[in-house]
Amino acid sequence: MTDTAAPSTLHTPRTAHAHQRLPLPPTPPQRIATEAQALEVAARLAEEFRQGAAQRDRERRLPWDELERYTASGLGAITVPRAYGGLGASFETLAQVFVTICAADPSLGQIPQNHFALIQNLQDFGTAAQQQRWFADVLSGHRLGNAGPEKKSKAASIAAATARLHRDADGLLRVSGTRFYSTGSLFAHWVPFRAVDEQERFVQVWVRRDAPGLTITDDWDAFGQRTTASGSVRLDQVLVQEEDVVALYASKNPASLSGPISQLIQASIDQGIAEGALADARAFVRERSRAWVHSGVEHAYEDPYIIQEFAKLTVAVHAAREVLLEAARLLDSLHPQPVTEAISAQASVAVARAKVLTTEAALSASENLLELAGTSSARSAHNLDRHWRNARVHTLHDPVRWKLHLLGNYLLNGRLPQRHQWN
Repeated sequence: MTDTAAPSTLHTPRTAHAHQRLPLPPTPPQRIATEAQALEVAARLAEEFRQGAAQRDRERRLPWDELERYTASGLGAITVPRAYGGLGASFETLAQVFVTICAADPSLGQIPQNHFALIQNLQDFGTAAQQQRWFADVLSGHRLGNAGPEKKSKAASIAAATARLHRDADGLLRVSGTRFYSTGSLFAHWVPFRAVDEQERFVQVWVRRDAPGLTITDDWDAFGQRTTASGSVRLDQVLVQEEDVVALYASKNPASLSGPISQLIQASIDQGIAEGALADARAFVRERSRAWVHSGVEHAYEDPYIIQEFAKLTVAVHAAREVLLEAARLLDSLHPQPVTEAISAQASVAVARAKVLTTEAALSASENLLELAGTSSARSAHNLDRHWRNARVHTLHDPVRWKLHLLGNYLLNGRLPQRHQWN
């Protein structure tokens, strides 16, 4: 493993340069044959990842070894279509995998979000040759990152493209620009991103993680989701091959399921945070919390008020999960069909419902964990505040108030949601 694989601390941002090649697994990842197997693998990995999650968060230590085990397990390839040698797993299974991993460590669980979103992008917008090539890479263990939206200081709109594709004096394609919110890029073998070409048309450019001129800086310093390395990407005259450009502008059907599927993944991460917080609340109350002096009971878990509040939280978290999986099943039913604006809107509305509930569940479970568990749960040794920090930071990615607006405007006025990756 090269120097980039060493543990990182965000108190001292680390920069990955082109010469620091990210190695592929020594052997190809295992091929997961069934969806049941995918869920079993996710559950096993979650048990492993849970053990060091609090310490990784405390130390801001990036999960390099854990992510290598994730890749070797074959989970990263489960949504590659069967026609290209993958499992073609359902979105219901994908959502459950994210929930399971994120309940154990939501920072680690968030890292592959763009990997799976990009697999869907390829299905929606890539050519047959691009699909064949990059799906084969995924099956062999390549990870896909994403150089995401830029900060407001450099882009007025979150959807603005701050990278530009152009031809140099020799006629070669090159790309320059800056990006931020780039979850997964530091760990990736391919770093795709949105850009505009010389005709101001939107394209998606894929560059190798070790391409000269590409610099990835681990400068993510948020108080939650601390080990996602969701930091900066700088592109300085990076050489681009013609075949590595996905012509988004050329799509004959701009309507797709890419946005709803991306949002389903985000909602699944929030659901995982909620379930992880709820599990820790139960364990702490059962094992550590003291009964209040006026309760008249010996153990905190016998306190009638704690019993009632825990039940309310459980109902809210369970309800959010069911609506999430209902939305995933709808996407599964819509996916084989030609996608129209109406179908895309139906998918966005279903996922928005889930996103509202998973956001509320994550915030409520992570905050009430501390109230139910009592004063001792606030000790830094337990690091239980990470649940709320993770929930608060991740749910800011796409504000739930606009999910409510989407729902109300669709149901009341028949307005179709705008088409982008946040819907």
